Amino acid sequence: MSKDNFLYPRGRYYGHVKPENLVFNANLQEFAQRISYICNLETGGKLTPDEAYEQIKVLWKQLKKTKKQLQIGESPFENDDRENPT
Repeated sequence: MSKDNFLYPRGRYYGHVKPENLVFNANLQEFAQRISYICNLETGGKLTPDEAYEQIKVLWKQLKKTKKQLQIGESPFENDDRENPT
């Protein structure tokens, strides 16, 4: 097992397989991992609550930007199965 796989484990994606969904899922997993580290550092006294909040705020803005760029959820009622609409 590589160091990166140990430190940054990735879960399998079970949702609708589209490139944008896979990219967003990878970004979401990285976001969750980083949030966990920040929370642990704050709990351990290595970060102040204000520092932790600011870091989480930056990560959240990055995730929102990625979601917008990938247009995730832009057309929630659009049928993904274009050949066989129901």
